[in-house]
Amino acid sequence: MSSPNSAYPDTPEATKPKCHEWPLWEVFIRGQHGMSHRHVGSLHAPDAEMAVKNARDVYTRRNEGVSIWVVEARHIAASSPSDKGPLYEPSESKVYRHPTFFDIPDEVGAM
Repeated sequence: MSSPNSAYPDTPEATKPKCHEWPLWEVFIRGQHGMSHRHVGSLHAPDAEMAVKNARDVYTRRNEGVSIWVVEARHIAASSPSDKGPLYEPSESKVYRHPTFFDIPDEVGAM
């Protein structure tokens, strides 16, 4: 039998889950009429296969989803709200990315 932390060979010991803890997974579901997945919650599971099965049981009890994504939470990187200014500042100088310079024909309608 392998050790509980053998699934995390490249992770420092301090950040590996304890022996009795399963990793946290973030769950994303694509709805029947949607084109994108949306975050619906989190759950603990020993591996990705079990995380998908648990997500199906917990978050799609009424057949509201057509696709499930699970991502181990430790693999998600996020920006901090306090970094908002410096993070988005470079895009403010690229005014050509805004559609204000383009004439849209009336036939196109709302965009």
